[in-house]
Amino acid sequence: RQPAHGTVEVLADTLAGDSVGDTRFHGGADKAVHCYTLANYDYWRALYPDNPRFQAGGFGENLCIDGADETNVCMGDIWQIGTARFQVSQGRQPCWKLNERFGIADMALQVQQSLRCGWYLRVLETGQIQAGDPIFLLERPFPDWPLTRILQLIDSRNCDEHAMREALRLPLPSSWQRLFEQRLLTGTCEDWQRRLFGQ
Repeated sequence: RQPAHGTVEVLADTLAGDSVGDTRFHGGADKAVHCYTLANYDYWRALYPDNPRFQAGGFGENLCIDGADETNVCMGDIWQIGTARFQVSQGRQPCWKLNERFGIADMALQVQQSLRCGWYLRVLETGQIQAGDPIFLLERPFPDWPLTRILQLIDSRNCDEHAMREALRLPLPSSWQRLFEQRLLTGTCEDWQRRLFGQ
């Protein structure tokens, strides 16, 4: 993605001018805006100093954020940016396309294991945003659920019944609700091979 200049319209389920490559897995109300933090790029550049793709926008994010990350952003947080309001809806589940993007065979797996996945926002109130706008935390209804916790639960092979039932009280996207309900029903976790490696 390229930097946007000037104001950008925030629509009900996307940003004006945004495009989604595969609508089966990306976009929609619960994935209206993808965020990634600058600090994560520092982490990846330290691991892969010769890879030029670890620059802002490299993970396909709409917003590259300074100062917030998966450890201090919580599920359900409500933000004001510009004249628009957003809610943190879910973390990103990385897929095999990151392997191709960065030329690293197990990049998606590394992202998942590091919990440096980024996250999505749903739009609560449309408006306008622009580069440099401060982020105001308006509400934090679930302070015990930082993104790292929900990502660890999503990515865990141990189906913790108590934790999953607690997570189902969060304003989860329907896909994550179904995922936890299926795990509770079967007592097993889904196969990640296709998502992480495309096979």
